[in-house]
Amino acid sequence: MRLFAAVLPPAPALEELAAEVAQLKKLPAADRLRWTGRDSWHYTLAFYGEVPDELVPELHERLARAARRRDPYALRIAGGGRFSDRVVWAGADGDRPAMRMLADAASAAGRRTGISMDEQHRPYTPHLTLARNRVPDLDLRPYASALKDFAGVSWTVDALSLVCSHPPVAGEAGKQPRYETVGSWPLGH
Repeated sequence: MRLFAAVLPPAPALEELAAEVAQLKKLPAADRLRWTGRDSWHYTLAFYGEVPDELVPELHERLARAARRRDPYALRIAGGGRFSDRVVWAGADGDRPAMRMLADAASAAGRRTGISMDEQHRPYTPHLTLARNRVPDLDLRPYASALKDFAGVSWTVDALSLVCSHPPVAGEAGKQPRYETVGSWPLGH
């Protein structure tokens, strides 16, 4: 299974973001971007990639342990930016240190399970991918700028989720991966 650990925003936060994305889609050249669907919006904590079936039960145990050791924390979807001219994303505001610690714990759970983790040491940037760009001459700065002042409703992150990514069917243009939550553990319990 292709797996990752994530924080899943609640419906009210997603509704606010959907309204903001509707405004972004009115910007010039927005139709040239590949927009992600609301059902795929999440904050990735750790990406595991293809995980052999025999490792999944241990990963579940280690993620449950990691969740128990972390307290719930406040978060909201806020701001945004771009990764070069490839991705437009919404950011996070709130207890970002707690988010970082949860991401570190989810990564450690993967490594201790025996999953080969990407060991690049770049700073963790909590982000929720909104659109991808495959057009070399499209400037994403206007989209990032439009997100600068966005601030959604605050909520309490109270769970760590394990999500399976199902790739789109080959040959079906414009299809997005489908995500399925295969495990969820309450924080602090």
